[in-house]
Amino acid sequence: MKTATSTLFTLIISLSAWSSTYAEVITIAETGFIIENKIQVNTNKATTWQAFSEEVDLWWPKDHSWWGVDSTLSIDSFAGGCFCEIGVEKSAEHMHIVFVDPPNQMRMTGGLGPLQGMGMFGALEFVFNENETGTEVVMTYRVNGINPDGFEQLAPIVDQVQAIQIEGLATLLSTRQ
Repeated sequence: MKTATSTLFTLIISLSAWSSTYAEVITIAETGFIIENKIQVNTNKATTWQAFSEEVDLWWPKDHSWWGVDSTLSIDSFAGGCFCEIGVEKSAEHMHIVFVDPPNQMRMTGGLGPLQGMGMFGALEFVFNENETGTEVVMTYRVNGINPDGFEQLAPIVDQVQAIQIEGLATLLSTRQ
């Protein structure tokens, strides 16, 4: 019988593609992990924020959603809002919006994808830093929970998937230059 971690690992390896995104596992502990991904885009902070918050359905990879092209992703840019996926007669709250400071920062809480079903909970934070070449977007996910298999294998897998996800935003913005 496969464990949740080994099933997730197999799924991620089959879906993963190389990404130029900076990705790092910051720490792994007995009850969770912290990962960080960064992209640098050539657009200003306001444009980057707008694409991030209003066009998630265009940049979040559909193969990292529950129902793929048969659904629509959206982010409500206010505290109490939802990073949600709506399909025909089905829906999912991926994360709950808890902090919004446009165009600087957004924080969400919850468990993404298989982590949700594993009972994992975390804070996913996006910080937008304008610089001389555009905007750096820093995506940090602090995940907590209990995993009988530990987090040594799981954390790098989640980190790779998040690199693919945030790279989708970079790709969308690169098509607008």
